[in-house]
Amino acid sequence: MMDLFWKIDWYKVFVPSTSVAELVVRGTLVYLLLFAILRFLPNRQIGTVGISDLLVVVLFAEAAQNAMASNYTAITDGVILVMTIIFWSCILNWLGYKFPRFQHFLHPSPVPLVVNGKMMRRNLEQQLITQDELMSMLRQQGVQKMSEVKLAFMESDGNISVITNVPKSNVSPVLKDESDTYATE
Repeated sequence: MMDLFWKIDWYKVFVPSTSVAELVVRGTLVYLLLFAILRFLPNRQIGTVGISDLLVVVLFAEAAQNAMASNYTAITDGVILVMTIIFWSCILNWLGYKFPRFQHFLHPSPVPLVVNGKMMRRNLEQQLITQDELMSMLRQQGVQKMSEVKLAFMESDGNISVITNVPKSNVSPVLKDESDTYATE
Protein backbone atom coordinates (compact mmCIF):
# COMPACT_ATOMS: atom_id res chain seq x y z
CA MET A 1 0.00 0.00 0.00
CA MET A 2 2.78 2.49 0.89
CA ASP A 3 4.45 1.66 -2.41
CA LEU A 4 1.43 3.05 -4.31
CA PHE A 5 1.48 6.21 -2.22
CA TRP A 6 5.15 7.06 -2.86
CA LYS A 7 5.76 5.51 -6.29
CA ILE A 8 6.18 8.13 -9.03
CA ASP A 9 6.46 7.29 -12.71
CA TRP A 10 9.00 9.98 -13.64
CA TYR A 11 8.84 8.96 -17.29
CA LYS A 12 5.12 9.83 -17.46
CA VAL A 13 5.71 13.05 -15.53
CA PHE A 14 8.37 14.55 -17.80
CA VAL A 15 8.42 12.76 -21.18
CA PRO A 16 5.80 14.19 -23.56
CA SER A 17 3.06 11.75 -24.48
CA THR A 18 2.55 13.59 -27.79
CA SER A 19 5.19 14.71 -30.27
CA VAL A 20 6.57 18.20 -29.67
CA ALA A 21 5.77 19.21 -33.27
CA GLU A 22 2.14 18.14 -32.87
CA LEU A 23 1.83 20.09 -29.61
CA VAL A 24 3.21 23.24 -31.27
CA VAL A 25 0.91 22.84 -34.29
CA ARG A 26 -2.13 22.21 -32.09
CA GLY A 27 -1.33 25.18 -29.82
CA THR A 28 -0.75 27.43 -32.83
CA LEU A 29 -3.96 26.45 -34.60
CA VAL A 30 -6.13 26.79 -31.50
CA TYR A 31 -4.61 30.16 -30.56
CA LEU A 32 -4.93 31.67 -34.01
CA LEU A 33 -8.44 30.27 -34.56
CA LEU A 34 -9.69 31.61 -31.22
CA PHE A 35 -7.97 34.94 -31.83
CA ALA A 36 -9.70 35.30 -35.20
CA ILE A 37 -13.09 34.41 -33.71
CA LEU A 38 -12.73 36.79 -30.76
CA ARG A 39 -11.42 39.60 -32.97
CA PHE A 40 -14.73 39.80 -34.82
CA LEU A 41 -17.07 39.58 -31.81
CA PRO A 42 -18.77 42.86 -30.96
CA ASN A 43 -16.50 44.86 -28.62
CA ARG A 44 -18.99 44.99 -25.78
CA GLN A 45 -18.72 41.22 -25.43
CA ILE A 46 -15.02 41.44 -24.67
CA GLY A 47 -15.14 43.95 -21.80
CA THR A 48 -11.94 45.58 -20.66
CA VAL A 49 -9.71 42.58 -21.29
CA GLY A 50 -7.82 42.62 -24.58
CA ILE A 51 -8.34 39.75 -26.98
CA SER A 52 -4.82 38.40 -26.67
CA ASP A 53 -4.96 38.70 -22.86
CA LEU A 54 -8.21 36.75 -22.75
CA LEU A 55 -6.81 34.07 -25.03
CA VAL A 56 -3.65 33.67 -23.01
CA VAL A 57 -5.60 33.21 -19.78
CA VAL A 58 -8.08 30.73 -21.25
CA LEU A 59 -5.49 28.72 -23.15
CA PHE A 60 -3.04 28.70 -20.23
CA ALA A 61 -5.74 27.23 -18.05
CA GLU A 62 -6.60 24.59 -20.63
CA ALA A 63 -3.00 23.70 -21.44
CA ALA A 64 -1.98 23.54 -17.81
CA GLN A 65 -5.11 21.63 -16.79
CA ASN A 66 -4.24 18.64 -18.94
CA ALA A 67 -0.71 18.43 -17.54
CA MET A 68 -1.82 18.86 -13.93
CA ALA A 69 -4.82 16.52 -14.06
CA SER A 70 -2.55 13.48 -14.35
CA ASN A 71 -4.61 12.01 -17.14
CA TYR A 72 -1.57 10.25 -18.62
CA THR A 73 -0.17 13.53 -19.92
CA ALA A 74 3.30 14.76 -19.09
CA ILE A 75 3.99 18.14 -17.54
CA THR A 76 6.20 18.76 -20.56
CA ASP A 77 3.11 18.62 -22.81
CA GLY A 78 1.55 21.51 -20.88
CA VAL A 79 4.80 23.48 -20.80
CA ILE A 80 5.20 23.16 -24.58
CA LEU A 81 1.60 24.33 -25.14
CA VAL A 82 2.01 27.26 -22.74
CA MET A 83 5.25 28.30 -24.44
CA THR A 84 3.54 28.10 -27.86
CA ILE A 85 0.74 30.35 -26.59
CA ILE A 86 3.24 32.86 -25.15
CA PHE A 87 5.15 32.80 -28.45
CA TRP A 88 2.08 33.67 -30.52
CA SER A 89 0.91 36.32 -28.08
CA CYS A 90 4.33 38.01 -28.22
CA ILE A 91 4.59 37.70 -32.01
CA LEU A 92 1.15 39.25 -32.59
CA ASN A 93 1.90 42.11 -30.18
CA TRP A 94 5.29 42.68 -31.83
CA LEU A 95 3.73 42.66 -35.32
CA GLY A 96 1.12 45.16 -34.15
CA TYR A 97 3.85 47.40 -32.78
CA LYS A 98 6.02 47.25 -35.92
CA PHE A 99 3.29 47.35 -38.57
CA PRO A 100 0.42 49.86 -38.18
CA ARG A 101 -1.84 47.92 -40.56
CA PHE A 102 -1.46 44.82 -38.46
CA GLN A 103 -2.18 46.90 -35.34
CA HIS A 104 -5.52 47.85 -36.91
CA PHE A 105 -6.35 44.14 -37.25
CA LEU A 106 -5.35 43.44 -33.64
CA HIS A 107 -7.14 46.46 -32.19
CA PRO A 108 -10.00 47.76 -34.32
CA SER A 109 -10.64 51.46 -34.68
CA PRO A 110 -13.07 53.13 -32.27
CA VAL A 111 -16.69 53.01 -33.43
CA PRO A 112 -18.64 56.29 -33.13
CA LEU A 113 -21.87 55.79 -31.16
CA VAL A 114 -22.86 59.44 -30.71
CA VAL A 115 -21.90 62.40 -32.92
CA ASN A 116 -23.00 65.92 -31.94
CA GLY A 117 -25.75 64.61 -29.65
CA LYS A 118 -27.17 62.18 -32.22
CA MET A 119 -27.04 58.42 -31.82
CA MET A 120 -25.49 56.48 -34.66
CA ARG A 121 -28.15 53.75 -34.78
CA ARG A 122 -26.38 51.57 -37.34
CA ASN A 123 -23.23 51.48 -35.20
CA LEU A 124 -25.27 50.74 -32.08
CA GLU A 125 -26.85 47.79 -33.89
CA GLN A 126 -23.45 46.51 -35.02
CA GLN A 127 -22.16 46.68 -31.44
CA LEU A 128 -25.40 45.16 -30.07
CA ILE A 129 -26.02 48.14 -27.78
CA THR A 130 -29.54 49.31 -27.00
CA GLN A 131 -30.45 52.96 -26.43
CA ASP A 132 -30.98 52.23 -22.72
CA GLU A 133 -27.55 50.60 -22.43
CA LEU A 134 -25.94 53.57 -24.18
CA MET A 135 -27.62 56.02 -21.83
CA SER A 136 -26.48 53.94 -18.85
CA MET A 137 -22.90 54.01 -20.12
CA LEU A 138 -23.10 57.77 -20.69
CA ARG A 139 -24.45 58.35 -17.17
CA GLN A 140 -21.50 56.38 -15.81
CA GLN A 141 -19.30 58.92 -17.61
CA GLY A 142 -21.16 61.80 -15.93
CA VAL A 143 -23.36 62.72 -18.90
CA GLN A 144 -27.00 63.53 -18.14
CA LYS A 145 -28.37 64.38 -21.60
CA MET A 146 -27.54 63.13 -25.06
CA SER A 147 -27.25 66.76 -26.22
CA GLU A 148 -24.18 67.15 -23.96
CA VAL A 149 -22.24 64.58 -26.00
CA LYS A 150 -20.04 65.87 -28.78
CA LEU A 151 -18.56 62.40 -29.49
CA ALA A 152 -18.90 58.97 -27.88
CA PHE A 153 -16.92 55.98 -29.11
CA MET A 154 -16.91 52.26 -28.44
CA GLU A 155 -13.20 51.57 -27.98
CA SER A 156 -11.53 48.32 -29.05
CA ASP A 157 -11.42 47.12 -25.42
CA GLY A 158 -15.18 47.50 -25.00
CA ASN A 159 -15.10 50.75 -23.01
CA ILE A 160 -16.97 53.89 -24.04
CA SER A 161 -15.05 57.15 -24.33
CA VAL A 162 -17.01 60.40 -24.27
CA ILE A 163 -16.19 63.95 -25.32
CA THR A 164 -18.79 66.44 -24.12
CA ASN A 165 -19.87 69.91 -25.20
CA VAL A 166 -19.85 71.06 -21.57
CA PRO A 167 -17.19 73.74 -21.13
CA LYS A 168 -14.43 73.02 -18.65
CA SER A 169 -14.64 76.56 -17.23
CA ASN A 170 -16.85 75.39 -14.37
CA VAL A 171 -13.96 73.33 -12.96
CA SER A 172 -11.55 75.20 -10.74
CA PRO A 173 -8.44 73.93 -8.99
CA VAL A 174 -8.65 73.57 -5.21
CA LEU A 175 -5.70 72.69 -3.01
CA LYS A 176 -6.50 70.22 -0.29
CA ASP A 177 -3.95 68.45 1.93
CA GLU A 178 -1.10 69.66 -0.28
CA SER A 179 -2.34 67.62 -3.24
CA ASP A 180 -3.88 69.01 -6.40
CA THR A 181 -7.55 68.12 -6.75
CA TYR A 182 -10.37 69.70 -8.67
CA ALA A 183 -13.81 70.70 -7.52
CA THR A 184 -16.80 71.95 -9.45
CA GLU A 185 -18.20 75.38 -8.68
